[in-house]
This record gives sequence, structure tokens and C-alpha cells, in this order.
Amino acid sequence: MAKDRRAGHILMWAVTLIFGINIPLSKSLLPVWISPEGLTLSRILFAASAFWIASLFIPREKVPFKDHGFFLIASLCGVSFNQGLFLLGLNMTSPIDASIIITCGPLFAMIFAAFLLKEPITFLKISGVLVGATGAILLVYNAHHTSAVHSSNLVGNLMVFGSSIIYAFYLVFSKPLTQRYSPVTLMKWMFLYASVMVTPLYIGKVISAPVYLHPEVTPVLQMMYTLFMATFITYLLIPMAQQRIRPTTISMYNNLQPLVASLVAISIGMDHFSVIKLISAVLIFTGVYLVTRSKAKPEGIKGPLDKWETGENNVDETESVRK
Repeated sequence: MAKDRRAGHILMWAVTLIFGINIPLSKSLLPVWISPEGLTLSRILFAASAFWIASLFIPREKVPFKDHGFFLIASLCGVSFNQGLFLLGLNMTSPIDASIIITCGPLFAMIFAAFLLKEPITFLKISGVLVGATGAILLVYNAHHTSAVHSSNLVGNLMVFGSSIIYAFYLVFSKPLTQRYSPVTLMKWMFLYASVMVTPLYIGKVISAPVYLHPEVTPVLQMMYTLFMATFITYLLIPMAQQRIRPTTISMYNNLQPLVASLVAISIGMDHFSVIKLISAVLIFTGVYLVTRSKAKPEGIKGPLDKWETGENNVDETESVRK
């Protein structure tokens, strides 16, 4: 069990690093090289293709008809609305404001997990969420006041806020599905449904995007990173982490993204180390530690979603059993 939790944290460290680097890269692409809508659809189409290709190399899993409804809801919350609102908001506001706003995610994940999975809301968990959020906000607030460029927009901030709430719900809602299906099976259906829903709306934004019509090396490399690393790889790793650690803990890693971005900036000479950054880092890590140490729900306690964690093995009897 401890080994599984350790693996879950390693997976989320990798996801956090990738996402932390992707925020400034995505911001630099928008809206000159591609619109938020075009980037959203590009990520969805690329991931759908990549996961369906990957599914050819793993044992086939049967998906009962009733579970497709859950895949559809997970697709709306984890892909279509989450990515769409975040990129639309990021295009209107600053990466600094966006980084501050996403620190509310763990709070909502804790609330959703309490209602849907009957995860206890403990003093340690509340303390961890608040301490971690304080560290992240302190870090980003300091960057906001030491930067020469300030940019924010209320509508954009509200969109990022909505994205954080939806993603928190997705982490809780999809956890039972991660217990029943492999990450590839889960993601291939989620991104397929997202492709069907989003393509008619945004296909024109992709076709007319300058990054595709007039490609240059730097924006193309940024797009490749966003599509492959920040979409395919991260959405492959997150369900693997969900199988091992709790939704609130996973959501706490959002608070590490501003810290990662700051460390990357320091390493390439775009920022400098300060006492504020050290204090922020200590608060963020303390928050994550407190949440991971909080009491798990007792054995036998099941929430409304837990009944979908059990079920017959979905691997096709004609294929090898997935290990």
C-alpha cells in the first residue's frame, strides 16, 4: 500500500512538472499562433488519436453500455469544459492570476470527495489545503508585484475559476472508473466523446490557425510539447495516480505548479531566488504533507460513486488478462 502511494506521488510530481512548464508555453501561443478554441480542439484530437492507437497494443477491455454515460460525463468535465474554460480564461487573464485561482481546486475536491466518496473532512486535511494555498498565493502574489507586466480580466478569471471547480469534480467522479479500466481505455473513450462534441464547434479555428498555416520552429515545438507532453502524457499518468492516492491529494499538486514555474525560471536565469520563494515552498510542501497524512475513510464506508468500483473483470476473455 505504501509503495502504491509512493508511486502515485511520483506520477503526480511528473504531471505537475509538465503542467507547470506548459502554462507559460500555452500563454505564448495564445492568441497569435492559435486561438484558445483551436488549441483546445487540437489537444482533444491529438489525444483521441494517440490513445486509440495506444489501445491497439494493450488487452481489449469490454465497456458495458451503462458505463458509457459515465465516460461521457467524465469527458465533459475532464476534457471539454475543463480545457476549454481554462484556455479561454488564460487568453483573457495573466498566467499569474490563473495560477492563483487554481489553488482553490483542492478545496472543492475535498468537498466533492466528502459527498460522493464519503471521504472524511479532517482538521489535517483542511489545514493542509489552507496552508498549501497560502504558500501558492504568496508565491504568485509576490511575482505579480515584482513583475513589470500586469494583466488580468474578471471574465477570464471567472473562466479559470470555473475550470478549477469542474476539474475538481472530475477527479472525484472519475476515481471509480480508474479502478475498473486501464488509463488508455478510459482516455480513449473520454477523448473520443470530446472530439465528437467539440469538433463541429471549433474545427474552423484549427484550420485557420497560423501555427499550422505558417509554421515556425519555436511555436511548432511549443505546440508539440502541449499536445504530446501536456495532453497525452499527463492524461495517461493522472488516472494511474488516481488508482493510488486520493482526489484531494492529487488536486493539492495544482499548488505546486507556480512553484515549478518559478524554479524553471530561476534555472534559466529569468528569475532569482528569494526568501519569499523559500517560505512559499515550505508552506506548499507542508500543505501536501498534511493532506497526505490525514485520516482515510474507514473500511466499509461507501459513497454514492463507490458502487461502480466493483464489478466483473472487463477484459475480453479472448485476450490476455491485464496485469
